[in-house]
Amino acid sequence: MNTSTSSAATLGRILMSSLFLMSGVGKLADPVGTQAYIASKALPWPEAAYVIAVVIELGFGTALVLGYRTRIVAAVMAIFTLATGLTFHDNFADPKQLISLMKNIAITGGFLQVMVWGAGSLSIDAFIAENRRRARA
Repeated sequence: MNTSTSSAATLGRILMSSLFLMSGVGKLADPVGTQAYIASKALPWPEAAYVIAVVIELGFGTALVLGYRTRIVAAVMAIFTLATGLTFHDNFADPKQLISLMKNIAITGGFLQVMVWGAGSLSIDAFIAENRRRARA
């Protein structure tokens, strides 16, 4: 992978993660409001759903920025993004809700790309792979 490709892969991971990191911080700032919003969608265990959302958005978002276990992280985030889109943007008659759902679907597509192609050479995954390769040589 050349320098511009590696840089683009890293920038892509950072840009995709930024949305989730900011959202996770917002959830930490208003846990009661977030849990009430989750409950308003008739989801079971809003407290547990809140914790799962924060862990995915902050924990997995950070892992994606760093390029750590990137393929697994991207797969989980793809499922999370599609599921939250379908759950929270379910009023298809409302153009704003439909656009939000379509954005979630597009982001899911980006995660699938990351899942298939990996993190790139500027990542913890690449560092670990290189160290393993050197250890075998």
